[in-house]
Amino acid sequence: MDADPKYIEQTLLKAGDVAKRLNISRSLAYQLMKSGEITSVKIRKLIRTTESDLDDYIEKSRMIN
Repeated sequence: MDADPKYIEQTLLKAGDVAKRLNISRSLAYQLMKSGEITSVKIRKLIRTTESDLDDYIEKSRMIN
């Protein structure tokens, strides 16, 4: 049985991981995730995002000169 591509295993990132990658504070990363600017999932009290969702956020945030 083939896995649904939508559910292929992805690493979930914490706000601290996002902060390091974007070079921002952890609290700002958390705010971006909580507000939905960075697509994320909530697991009880925890909030996480995937590498691909973070990449999407970076791509849509690019400034075009």
